[in-house]
Amino acid sequence: MADQLLFNPRTYDPAHFDPETRRLLRATVDWFEDRGKRRLIEDYRSRAWLADFLAFAAKEGLFATFLTPASAADGHQDKRWDTARIAALNEIFGFYGLDYWYAWQVTILGLGPVWQSDNETARARAAELLSQGEVFAFGLSEKAHGADIYSTDMLLEPDGDGGFRATGSKYYIGNGNAAGLVSVFGRRTDVEGPDGYVFFAADSRHEAYHLVKNVVDSSKYVSEFRLEDYPVAAEDVLHTGRAAFDAALNTVNVGKFNLCTASIGICEHAMYEAVTHAQNRILYGRPVTAFPHVRRELTDAYVRLVGMKLFSDRAVDYFRSAGPDDRRYLLFNPMTKMKVTTEGEKVIDLMWDVIAAKGFEKDTYFAQAATEIRGLPKLEGTVHVNLALILKFMGNHLLNPAEYAPVPTRRDAADDAFLFRQGPARGLGAIRFHDWRAAYDAFGHLPNVARLREQADALCEFVTTAAPDAEQSRDLDLLLAVGQLFALVVHGQLILEQAGLTSLDEDVLDELFAVLVRDYSAHAVELHGKDSATADQQRWALSAVRRPVIDTDRSARVWQRVEALAGAYEMAP
Repeated sequence: MADQLLFNPRTYDPAHFDPETRRLLRATVDWFEDRGKRRLIEDYRSRAWLADFLAFAAKEGLFATFLTPASAADGHQDKRWDTARIAALNEIFGFYGLDYWYAWQVTILGLGPVWQSDNETARARAAELLSQGEVFAFGLSEKAHGADIYSTDMLLEPDGDGGFRATGSKYYIGNGNAAGLVSVFGRRTDVEGPDGYVFFAADSRHEAYHLVKNVVDSSKYVSEFRLEDYPVAAEDVLHTGRAAFDAALNTVNVGKFNLCTASIGICEHAMYEAVTHAQNRILYGRPVTAFPHVRRELTDAYVRLVGMKLFSDRAVDYFRSAGPDDRRYLLFNPMTKMKVTTEGEKVIDLMWDVIAAKGFEKDTYFAQAATEIRGLPKLEGTVHVNLALILKFMGNHLLNPAEYAPVPTRRDAADDAFLFRQGPARGLGAIRFHDWRAAYDAFGHLPNVARLREQADALCEFVTTAAPDAEQSRDLDLLLAVGQLFALVVHGQLILEQAGLTSLDEDVLDELFAVLVRDYSAHAVELHGKDSATADQQRWALSAVRRPVIDTDRSARVWQRVEALAGAYEMAP
C-alpha cells in the first residue's frame, strides 16, 4: 500500500483540485514518466536546455493556466493564481529535477512585478506571452551587489520623450537566455534616492539586450546579461519610486515561497531510491536496513520529510487567507525558505550516510538530488538573511498573541489576488499572530510535543529575562543561534496545526517531535558556546536542554512505514 504522506507518481490523484488542475498535474507527471529516468539523467548531465519540456508546457497551456491571475485571464475560468496548485506543481518539478522547477520558478518571479503593476499594456502583453508558452525572468541581482537593490547600477537616462535609455548589467538571472519578458530593476540618473527606482519590462530578443553567458554549469540558464542604450518606452514602465522597491520585495514574498515544495519533491524521489537500495543491499549476511543505526537514520529522514510537508501545506493556507489585516504569512514565508529547505539538506544527508557510495552513481536520481538540494537554502539571501528576518517577528509571536478567526484548509479554486497588492514592504515588527500555544496544547498528550512545549516556554523566559542587550543585538552570530531556537517553535506550531487538520498518525508525529527536541537542545548548546553569550544566557541555554522521550515500540511502528517504501516507486527506465 502506498504511503499516503508522500508523493508517488504511481498512485497520484489530486482529487481535491478542479478537473482542469487535476488534468494538468497528472499530464505533467505522465510526461516525465514517459520520458523515463535514463533520458532525465542524460539531459541533466549533458546540460541540455529544456526545449522539449517548455514545448510540452506550451502545448498544454500549463504556465498560462497556473500563472495568469483572474484579473488578466480575460474570462478564462481555469486561469487563476492559486498558491495551493502552484505548490503541488513545485513538488512535481522538484521530484523530477530542479532544472525544470527553476525555469518555472523564475518565470513566477518575472511575472511578479507585472501582476503588481497598473500598466494594463504590460499586463496584457504578459498574458499573451504566457498563452504563447513563453518564459519570464526577474532582472534584480547584479554581480557587484547581489540582490542589494539599494545599490543597483542599472541606470536609466531620460530620453526626453517620456521614456528612458537603460544601460547596465544583471547577474544570476534565470531564463535570461529565452525570456519573452524580463522584469528589470534600475534607477534613474536624474532622481536621487528611492524616488528614482524603476521596474521596467525588457525583451531578451531585442538588439540592445546582450546575453553574456550562463554563469552556472547546468541546464538551468542562470544568465549574465547587459543592456546597452536599451529603449524603455512609457508603456514598458511597470513601477517607479518606492513602489518599484516594494514590488521587488513583494515579488520575493510570492516567488521564493516555492523553494520549500521543490525541496520536498527532491527528498521524496531520493527517499524511494535510498530505502529501496538499503533494503536490497546485503552486508554481513543481513539487509542494510537490519542495522539499528540505519533504521534510526532512515526513520529520522522520513519524519523530517513529513514535517517539511506538513509545515509547507499549512503555510499555503496562511498565504491564501492573507490580507491587509492578516500578514502572518510574512513570517511563514522566510520559514519555508530557510527552515524547510535546510531540513531537506538534513534528509538527504541522513539517507546518504546509509547508501554511501551508491549516492554518487551516475544512473541514480540521488546523485543529482544530493547536489541540487544544496542550492535551495541559498537561492534567497542565504539562511542567515532569512533567520535575521524571522527574528523581527519573535517578540510578538511568542509573547503578544492576538485574536484571529481560524484559518481553514485552502484548496478551493480561488484567485489569490492579495499577493499582488501586498502594499508597502515594511512594518514587520508590528505584525501580530495567534497564540502558538493552542497548537501545542492540542497534542500535549504526546510526550515529545509536551517536551518541545517546555523548551518553547523556556524561550519565552529567555526573551523576557535574558534577551540580547543593545550591544549583543549587533552580534549577528549570537542572534542567529537565537533565531534557530525560535524557528523550531514556529516549525512545530504549523506542523501541529496541519497534523490536527489531517488526522496524522500520532506515532509519526511524536517521533518527529523527538527529532525536534534533539534539534532544539543542539541549538541551545550552540548558543551556550557563543563568544558573547553572558553568564545568564549560558545558564539559560543549558537549562533548556532536554532529552526526547524514547519509545522503542513507537519507533518500531514508524520504521514499518519507512520499510514499506522499499520498491514502492521506481521511475520507468
